[in-house]
Order: sequence, then C-alpha cells, then structure tokens
Amino acid sequence: MKSSYEIVKAMLRTEKGSLVLLPHNKYVFLVDTRANKIEIKKAVEEIYKVKVADVNTLMIRGKKRRLRFKEGMTPDRKKAVVTLKEGQKIGVT
Repeated sequence: MKSSYEIVKAMLRTEKGSLVLLPHNKYVFLVDTRANKIEIKKAVEEIYKVKVADVNTLMIRGKKRRLRFKEGMTPDRKKAVVTLKEGQKIGVT
C-alpha cells in the first residue's frame, strides 16, 4: 500500500481554484496517476485531518514538445477536486 504522501503530491493553487472553487469548499490536488478516488479521499483525510465529502478526478494527457530535432512528450498528470464536508477547512496561506 502506498503512503498518503505518495498519493497526494501537491496542492494546486491557481486562480480558478482560489476564486471559483474555494468558496464552495473545494480544493485541487495533483495526485498519483494510478490512485483511485477512495485512496485519494483517505490520503487527504490523513494528511490534512479533515472530512472529505466527495472526490472528482481528471486526467491531463501530456503534450507533444519539440527541442530542436527531438520530439518528446510532457508527462501525464492527474488532478483531484476534493469537496470537504460542511464546517471543514484546510489552512491555505
């Protein structure tokens, strides 16, 4: 079993996450691409000591990039939008 810190890599702090989602008690995390919703929920609850109501995930496919004559891809990523239960809060500074 993976540790919680291997599943949840980082909290994404963007304009949309701060201005649109945060008032609705939703937080955005960058997570391991192989993690499922149940693992993400348990990891966030363990790390931040909060109760999670819902988890929505989305995959971001890597883009093609080119450096001179070599073509490559950026890595695939997975984001999770975590909704906390009423009265719960994560201290974001």
